[in-house]
Amino acid sequence: MTSLSVRQAGSARQAAHAGGRIPGAGPGRWAVLAALVVLAVVMLFPFVIVTLNAVKTPAEYSSNGPLSLPHGIYLDGIIEFWNRVDFGRKLLNSLLISGAVAVLAVALSVLNAYAIGIGRVRGRLWILVLFLVANTLPQEALAYPLYYLSKEVGLYDSRLAVILIFTVVQGAFGTYLLSAVLGDFPKEIIEAAAMDGASRWRVLWRIVVPISSPTLSVLMIFFFIWTWNEFFLPLIFLISNDNQTVPVALGVLQGDKMMDATMSSASALLGIVPAVAFFLIFQRTLTRGVTVGAIK
Repeated sequence: MTSLSVRQAGSARQAAHAGGRIPGAGPGRWAVLAALVVLAVVMLFPFVIVTLNAVKTPAEYSSNGPLSLPHGIYLDGIIEFWNRVDFGRKLLNSLLISGAVAVLAVALSVLNAYAIGIGRVRGRLWILVLFLVANTLPQEALAYPLYYLSKEVGLYDSRLAVILIFTVVQGAFGTYLLSAVLGDFPKEIIEAAAMDGASRWRVLWRIVVPISSPTLSVLMIFFFIWTWNEFFLPLIFLISNDNQTVPVALGVLQGDKMMDATMSSASALLGIVPAVAFFLIFQRTLTRGVTVGAIK
């Protein structure tokens, strides 16, 4: 009787699959999918509006409004804004600062977290509390001390000053995060490497870093994007036109009387496209790192 019931249940499952029904498919699943589609449309709508207005003529914008479709591709606003602010130099400055901060902050975070999470230095808890407090400080509270210090050491109005500042700021968050990750690192692997004669430096770069590479990749991507979008501190420390970043150039020109609506949309589009392109290029790396972290 038991074997007959098992065969009947198997036949029922095969009939259900043959009928085209997907296991787990139901109203709840379709509702979640519909909600995600609506959310994606809402998120992409401003980007589409900015793109449409960036390729309109000022006359089309004045007569038809911001929600109308352009009659053609008008690139004069984009070209004029690019030439007016020397956007190529601003783009290079942002790439240099964001890339340097991403690499240096991850390296600093790894070194700090290795000592705190695996090395188990004395006062580990209080050090982590210190890093946590550093993450909660607003940038407005750091502006004057950092301004005074950069003036004293001769780094004011230089890209190096911004790189050093954001390396420390981002490194504080990275240290706090990686300390928790490396605190759960398998001790057996480190002990086996130590028994084979590996030094602490070799254990770090040959064992800890390769195993933690998905997490480090995600952290590097976030550091790059966060630094790219920074506006307040670069506005204070980069006063020369040749040193300014993309967000600073966009913010400074928003009050320019020579900027019409189409040129403002062109400036917003040029400011968004590099960050979106960077995210799309490293999307697979980001997804892989988040997935590995969730599985662990």
